[in-house]
Amino acid sequence: MRLTISEFARVVGLAPSALRFYDDCGLLPPAFVDAANGYRYYDRSQQPRARLLRDLREIDLPLPEVRIALDADPAEVADLVRSHLRTLEAKSTATRAAAERLLTQLVSHRTTAVIGGPELASAIRQVAPAAAGPSGGHAASPGGSGSGDVRPPADGSAVAGGVGVGELELVLSCVLIELSPEEITFVATDRYRLAVRTVRPVEFGGVAGRVLVQAEELAGVARWAAAGDVVRVEVDGGLRLVRGDEARELAVVEAEYPAYQQILDGLTPPVCRVVVDRVGLLDVLVGRDVVAFDIDSESLRIGDEVKLDAIGSGAVRVGFTASLLAAALEASVGPDVLLEICEPARPVVVRSADQGTFTTLVMPVRLDG
Repeated sequence: MRLTISEFARVVGLAPSALRFYDDCGLLPPAFVDAANGYRYYDRSQQPRARLLRDLREIDLPLPEVRIALDADPAEVADLVRSHLRTLEAKSTATRAAAERLLTQLVSHRTTAVIGGPELASAIRQVAPAAAGPSGGHAASPGGSGSGDVRPPADGSAVAGGVGVGELELVLSCVLIELSPEEITFVATDRYRLAVRTVRPVEFGGVAGRVLVQAEELAGVARWAAAGDVVRVEVDGGLRLVRGDEARELAVVEAEYPAYQQILDGLTPPVCRVVVDRVGLLDVLVGRDVVAFDIDSESLRIGDEVKLDAIGSGAVRVGFTASLLAAALEASVGPDVLLEICEPARPVVVRSADQGTFTTLVMPVRLDG
C-alpha cells in the first residue's frame, strides 16, 4: 500500500518539506511519482530507511556520511556514529574552552583565588614532575631516569591526546591550572603519566578560567609558597602569586591543553584494585627497567624474587616502566598506595590512600610473551 507524502511524513517523523529535500538529494526518493500532478508516494518498506535517515540527521551527521550510512551494514553505521560522537565531544570541549576565555576577558579583568600556601606548594610538587622536560622527554624525577624509550601499550594509546603536533612539545612542558569557586585544579602530563591535584580555595573572585604555565617556572616557587599561610593567585593576562607583601610573576603560555577530563571520564571500572605498601613497592623498583606485576587479592609479585603483601580484589598481570611508576609513587603521600587497573593496556590509576585530592594515571607497557 502506497502512502502520500503527508501520510508517510507522519509515520516516520519527518516533515514533508524534509522528504522533498531528501528526494532532491537522492537519499530517499519516493516509490512512485504521479507524472500528471507530480505527487510523491512512498511504500511502507521505505520506513526503516526513512527513520534511520531521521535519526542520523538528528545527531547532525553530515549528508555525505549519511549517504554512506544509509547503504552500509549496521556495524559500519555504528562506527560512523561513534566517530561522529567523538568529533562532537571534541568540538564541545573546544567551544567550552573558548567561551570560558571570552567570559574571563569580558566579564572580569582579573580572576583571584586564595589558597593555603602549604597546599599550593604540595600541589606543585606533586604535579609538576609529571610534565615533560623542555626537550619534550620525561621530566627528571627521583628514583629513575627519563623514559623516552618506553614501548607503547598494546593498543598504541597514550595518556594525553587531542593537541596539534606543533604545540605538543610546548604544552607537555607546562602545568594547567584551572580556577573555579569550588576548586583549583593542577594538571600535568608527559603522555605516559597524568597527574591531577585539586585544592579548595579559601576565597574566590571573578569567573572560572584556566592558565598554562611552564612546569619548571612553577616548581621554582613551591618553596616560596610553602612559607606563607595563604597565597593569592591572580590571573590577569599573566599569573601572579602574592604572599603577604611579596609577589611572583609567571608568564602564561598561549596554547591548547589536552582534553584530560575526557580521559578521566572514560576510565572503565577497575577489574583489579589493590592496596600495597608504598615505600616497599618503591624500593623494589630501584635499579629495574620494566617490571611485570602479578597481582591478586593478597599479594603483588615480581616473578619468584619479590612478594609484597596486599589487600584488594581481582587478579591481573600488568607491566610498567619502573621509573614512571616510581615517580608516581614518590609524588604520593602516606604509607599505602592504591592501584586501580582497568585492563593491562589502559591507564592505571595510582591513588594516595591518604589524600583523595591527588590522582596519577600511569600508562602500562606491553609484556611480550
